[in-house]
Amino acid sequence: MTSVRLSVFYGAVFLVIGTMMPFWPVWLKSIGLTAEQIGVVFAVGVMMKLISNPLTTQLADRTGHRRVLMIGLSLMASAVYALFLAADSFASVIMISIIFFFFWSPIMPLTESLTMLAGRIEKIDYGRVRLWGSLTFIAAAWGMGVVMTDREPRLIIWAVLASVALTAVAAFALPATRSPKSTGVRMPIRQLLGDRQFVLLVTAAALIQSSHSVYYAFGTLHWQASGHSEAMIGWLWAEGVIAEVVLFAFSSAIIKRIGIARLIALAGLAGAVRWLGTGLTDALPALMVLQILHAFTFGAAHLGAIHFIAQRMDPSISATAQGLYSAIVMGLGMGIMGLVSGQLYAAYAGDAFYVMAGLAGLGGLIAFSLRRRSLSDA
Repeated sequence: MTSVRLSVFYGAVFLVIGTMMPFWPVWLKSIGLTAEQIGVVFAVGVMMKLISNPLTTQLADRTGHRRVLMIGLSLMASAVYALFLAADSFASVIMISIIFFFFWSPIMPLTESLTMLAGRIEKIDYGRVRLWGSLTFIAAAWGMGVVMTDREPRLIIWAVLASVALTAVAAFALPATRSPKSTGVRMPIRQLLGDRQFVLLVTAAALIQSSHSVYYAFGTLHWQASGHSEAMIGWLWAEGVIAEVVLFAFSSAIIKRIGIARLIALAGLAGAVRWLGTGLTDALPALMVLQILHAFTFGAAHLGAIHFIAQRMDPSISATAQGLYSAIVMGLGMGIMGLVSGQLYAAYAGDAFYVMAGLAGLGGLIAFSLRRRSLSDA
């Protein structure tokens, strides 16, 4: 069944993310990297999306293939990630990260494109397929928090490597759904950048998603310094994604009721509240409440963008649209803020979250300014 195969692949991808995102900084710190250097590593990783995603997704639209590319990319990513086992310096980590993320980064936009393409044919509910990725993230983040208690940070590299290899295996089971070739569109990126609504939406999403940069790069280290255990930190990460799963489960009804523009605006408002609160307190009860807002700060913004692309863009350029969205939002935006977040956290520690609150609020204002009718009619 197509939805099951897609769900399994999302699970494999988010097993990598749920293992790597909360705990990779712990390993980076263990080999001697500073906060500024960790910020650079994260920035280099996400900025590879600017190069790799547009190249790969345009190739997918030119050929009509998604699955073959995803198999090749995941196999190469597995081979390259194994090199981290020998990395012991900032320079070696940077070099391996560039190559790894070149192959790993396009996998997610290609997955989103394949899922929405299959949804057009078989009426698949995107949210209920995507939530299996979030559920796996929960298990990975919480499980690694438990496993890492009193363990050597090097275990993190082995866990991520096994997860990336599992993604390569799962890629072989993906459906071979094809889209029409985009031979009639010479410059699909230019066409997309000429769409004012697309540009405004991507700008809003970039601001909201990049407001997570301090959280992604330093959330675990910040909470460790505040005295919280690895197991509790793993739970905090998992809790936020549990709320996200609930949102995804009811995503179709929510999109119909609220609309794309309002949903993304709500994400910006939630981000302003979440990061302001995270900067104000390290108290566990407050953090547990604030983490629930992840359903909106990430989930609502992501859902709005994915549904916008699916509704507004022709299938022949859908992979390019996903790739460009990912390149700008998760590449350019997160890359710049990854560099800035290292400097902010080194200088201001938890107060860096106040800057993130401002970014999210600005993104929400831009989303609110979008004409709702132009999005819902897309």
